[in-house]
Amino acid sequence: MSASENSMVIVDGLVVSRWSRSLFEDMRRGGLTAVNCSCSVWEDFRGSMARLADYKKMMEENGDIVTQIYTTQDIGRVRRENKVGILLGWQNTSGIDDQMSFLGLFHELGVRVMQLTYNTQNLVGSGCYEARDGGLSDFGRDVIGEMNRLGIVIDLSHVGARTADEAIRLSRQPVCYSHIAPKALKDHPRCKTDDQIRFIIDKGGFVGATPFPPFMPRGAESTVEDFLDMLEYMIGITGEDRLGIGTDFSQGDPYTPDYWVRDKGYGRKLTEFGQIKYPDGFQTSAEYPNLITSMQRRGWRERRIRNVMGENWVRFLRDVWGA
Repeated sequence: MSASENSMVIVDGLVVSRWSRSLFEDMRRGGLTAVNCSCSVWEDFRGSMARLADYKKMMEENGDIVTQIYTTQDIGRVRRENKVGILLGWQNTSGIDDQMSFLGLFHELGVRVMQLTYNTQNLVGSGCYEARDGGLSDFGRDVIGEMNRLGIVIDLSHVGARTADEAIRLSRQPVCYSHIAPKALKDHPRCKTDDQIRFIIDKGGFVGATPFPPFMPRGAESTVEDFLDMLEYMIGITGEDRLGIGTDFSQGDPYTPDYWVRDKGYGRKLTEFGQIKYPDGFQTSAEYPNLITSMQRRGWRERRIRNVMGENWVRFLRDVWGA
């Protein structure tokens, strides 16, 4: 990395990779400042607590290169310490069961981002693969109010269109799509229309773009340049100040393939992803320098690069967390 790149804040808005020393080393090699790492997807309360305990133990064991972050001030601290900041996030609200008070408990433990639903129906609302999107439940409305009070980021990436629309309108805090791609480039149930992307931005929200192969026009044949094409398309909708990156990287995938494509990880089949091969030149957390180089070759101004690589994420997190 150049001197300019060494001073760059790099934030990945969503990673589901299997935790290991080699993964953390890849993250630091790639220059990552902070990473939103999923520690609950389909798990209930007990399962989510067990995952948190395991993750906190691994962070302690690898404390020389990673550390948990709770505030945006921590992001500045980890850069000075040459460590990678780990932000704990959920891709579902199933981990609170039906207990509103559990939100505060998990906030105390450092969970700072929660997706309302993961693909299908839960007690809060509907997912993007649900045949009938009934919108937010009354319990879901209360959950949003409590997440706003606590300062937990509301993520709508896997949420059904109606449920997402209602959440965007109801939330007193800006919300996000942490890892999505535009449906205009690839028609997939998990992708968002231009109008959906525009609406969340118009309401003060934030969007993270993902190079997840099934959402890319050329799928497993994609390259880092194809991802740049996607970023430039999305900037045309979001502008330069409300777009970031959420790779959805799954290095050493911690789950079986069925976990991602079946309801609750074992039920009815929801979709078929095919080969999961990330774009050539941007396949692991170590390859962020390749993405930056590609941006520079495209003639991106330094301000745009810094914004998309991480500074936009930090500003959004500060808006929600308050620190």
